[in-house]
Amino acid sequence: IEMDAIRVLIIDDHPLIRLGIARSLEGMTHISVAGMCADLVATRDWLAKDANGKLAILDRGLPDGDGRELVPALKMAGMKVIGLTAEDDAGRVRKAIEAGVDGYLFKSSGIAQIGHAVDAVCRDAGAFPPQVMHKLYRADGQENPLAQLSSREREVAKCVADGLSNKGIGSKLNLSVNTVRNHVANIMQKFNLHNRVQVASLVLRNQRV
Repeated sequence: IEMDAIRVLIIDDHPLIRLGIARSLEGMTHISVAGMCADLVATRDWLAKDANGKLAILDRGLPDGDGRELVPALKMAGMKVIGLTAEDDAGRVRKAIEAGVDGYLFKSSGIAQIGHAVDAVCRDAGAFPPQVMHKLYRADGQENPLAQLSSREREVAKCVADGLSNKGIGSKLNLSVNTVRNHVANIMQKFNLHNRVQVASLVLRNQRV
């Protein structure tokens, strides 16, 4: 494992799911498992004692409560959060995005998909199943809020929805990383958003096909 490996906390009440994700991650030289928790109490104890992690993979259906309750504490500990679900449930994904998760994974995801999601979220790029997002957010005929953005901000927002990092957006649009970062911050401020997944969902909800 590299010295600066991405340390991941796995939160799921099913031992086989935890073990499967851990085995997948441990096969990658730049990722290590920081810990595994089965419920809210164990996770809060881990945060109080250790909190040495960069990212959490979080199941919502925990035996002692809704996994979404942990998102603020994980964020306070400086961790990114990837939501985990067993099914293509539009309502669950929407609520997870509203709670502030940085990405989303299906429990059926393969090793490569898990690694890609971890890497993408740590690069500040979105990681979520496109088929779910497009099904979730269909244009509804109301006034398009994206009209509040400048043409450049709309370009940047579209790139965020495509899962590009700030560096990737800069390369595509010939902008500096700082300029891209400022555009993303302005977009979030205009719509009171808190992360890139929420920006992406706004674009997918309102883009006209």
